[in-house]
Amino acid sequence: MISESILQGEKVRLRPMEERDLPRFVEWLADRDVTRWLAAMGEPPTLEDEREWYERRREDPESVMWSIETLDGQLAGTVELRLTPRAKRAEMGIAIQDKARWSQGLGTDTVRLVLRYAFEDLQLNRVELTTDEENTRAVRCYEKCGFVREGLLRQHRLIDGRFGNTLVMAVLEEEWLGSTEQ
Repeated sequence: MISESILQGEKVRLRPMEERDLPRFVEWLADRDVTRWLAAMGEPPTLEDEREWYERRREDPESVMWSIETLDGQLAGTVELRLTPRAKRAEMGIAIQDKARWSQGLGTDTVRLVLRYAFEDLQLNRVELTTDEENTRAVRCYEKCGFVREGLLRQHRLIDGRFGNTLVMAVLEEEWLGSTEQ
């Protein structure tokens, strides 16, 4: 589902995703620099593909999605929690798709907002994710936000014609509650 919640941080605002966002997503997803770290990416989507994806997500009760925008209203990317309610956990996916916004702390601010929402509002016990081991910018962000490396899936994904490792990372509610970085 597209979240109706608006979450405001120090650098970003997470707002409901809107159909008007889709053309920018299509533009960004045609850029190999942007899609390199997106494990589920195949061929770049068309606007019609994105509309179909958007409609499926709007109706999916086990997914919570937001558009990420800067505080001055510039669209920067997306973030999602894919819920497993019975297990009180979610898998997080985040992409700062606007390359001009990389390395500005938007991802860290977004992850912190989503973790607060996951643990306080949804009362989850665990938030997990996978990321490419070579995606050092993302790994640094996740570790700053309290994620712990739990495992390594060796030669798990083909990236630019060679096999790369995938990190499994997670943060538990008790760890998040005990951290000072919330």
